[in-house]
Amino acid sequence: MKRLVLSILLILSGYFLSLGTARCFGLDEGGCLTCHQYPGLVSLEKNNEFKPVHIDENKFFSSPHGKIRCEKCHTAVVKVPHTGETATDCTTECHQKDAKKIATYPLKTLHQGEHSYIVRLEDESSCRVCHPIYPHSKNKLVRAFLNMHTGFMFCEVCHINRAKVDHLVYDWEDSENADFRGKPFGTYFNPHTNKAHKADEHFISRIAVFSLEGGTKQRLVNTQDTSAAKEFMLASNSLSAKVKKQKLSHFHRNVERKEISVACNECHSTESILDFKKLGFDEFKTKHLIYINIKGLVTKYKVFYFPKLFDN
Repeated sequence: MKRLVLSILLILSGYFLSLGTARCFGLDEGGCLTCHQYPGLVSLEKNNEFKPVHIDENKFFSSPHGKIRCEKCHTAVVKVPHTGETATDCTTECHQKDAKKIATYPLKTLHQGEHSYIVRLEDESSCRVCHPIYPHSKNKLVRAFLNMHTGFMFCEVCHINRAKVDHLVYDWEDSENADFRGKPFGTYFNPHTNKAHKADEHFISRIAVFSLEGGTKQRLVNTQDTSAAKEFMLASNSLSAKVKKQKLSHFHRNVERKEISVACNECHSTESILDFKKLGFDEFKTKHLIYINIKGLVTKYKVFYFPKLFDN
């Protein structure tokens, strides 16, 4: 019953999303864009390769396939999560007469022009020496959602061990230049510096964590271990398992790992560690961030199935 109720809510969320804009989202009856609408939605694959799964609504709905419901091609997708289920069948209705031609077409290229993700983001921290831009890979259910945060905040916002630091505050930090594939995204306006940037400058500000201990605002990012981390990476193949473990323990001494339910609710809730108003978000955006509808999908349910309510 829970699966059915959640499935209906997902569909309705896609429907009501269409009512809130001037664009037409009527064909997103399955609510696919509830998740896939977010830029930076990226799934980390083998060998640190990543697969973007973001779909730009405007580009998709103005494409030749914009009038076709997603499930008409993605016939294997019947549940969430559907990681790895990439099989498509374009001959169910449309391409019945040219099935042989379609069989040799590189279908994975169809959505390439609709993706937005970061391909380069310089970072001086020791974290980035070892970890890629999109670091989350182990939990298939949530990895794309977690990786999406790369463009909006620094790793320390979630992973700093707050029990070891007093007087924490969260504020904007002008990030290094970033290179994007597709439309740049992120924050181009830092409300505290009044520094505005054009989208084509590929410049973003991200939320960072600071300490106000002693009245001095200090950015909490590990840069003192950067050189040691580089040496560790170069010598890692020759180190014993014991030495590796010791060094990794040292690098992660102030890092805290969290369950997804804890991580989501720390920010996306009425008890958020982030003061969205002070960060410059308006009332509408603040409510969206607090009550964001995909949070429940990754914190409460392991799997649910789409009901066939729109077949005809």
